[in-house]
Amino acid sequence: MSDVTRILACVDQGDPAAAEQLLPLVYSELRRLAAKKMAQEKPGQTLQATALVHEAYLRLVDQKTELRWNNRGHFFAAAAEAMRRILIERARHKKSLKAGGTYQREELADIEAPADPSCTDMLALHEALAKLEEKDRRKAELVKLRFFAGLTNEQAAQALAISPSTADNDWAYARAWLRLEMDGDSVS
Repeated sequence: MSDVTRILACVDQGDPAAAEQLLPLVYSELRRLAAKKMAQEKPGQTLQATALVHEAYLRLVDQKTELRWNNRGHFFAAAAEAMRRILIERARHKKSLKAGGTYQREELADIEAPADPSCTDMLALHEALAKLEEKDRRKAELVKLRFFAGLTNEQAAQALAISPSTADNDWAYARAWLRLEMDGDSVS
């Protein structure tokens, strides 16, 4: 009889110390099982293999349940089933309306606000852009490239010979500055 099988028999008999002895013996194999399960999941999972192992283990040795394991193989089959159920519960939760349903997460930085010149007071924009150009020529040039030429952040950064992160920062500043200037809350 292997150590795992012997400890499982002690767990079945209600020995509270046996559960503590079990984890070090089965952890690496449970971790391998969890990593294999997680590799089959879609990318973007927030659950890590270690957390999956811990949650499955807690479910397996929970004192409220009356589970009996015949041997080591039966225990690992039960562990695999517990992991499967945990992953299914998480998938159902993610699809629930409360968790966003079918909506996909998008990074805010990747979303481009459409520039609709017809909705903008061109004269006010021209005047505000002239003031911005006096204050910071590069930011004003970036606005022209992004707003009027319709270039992406990367394209505008390349045209201005600056890094995309600098262009991001300049774009955020320029938009806020222009909005305040056009709303009459003059920025000095």
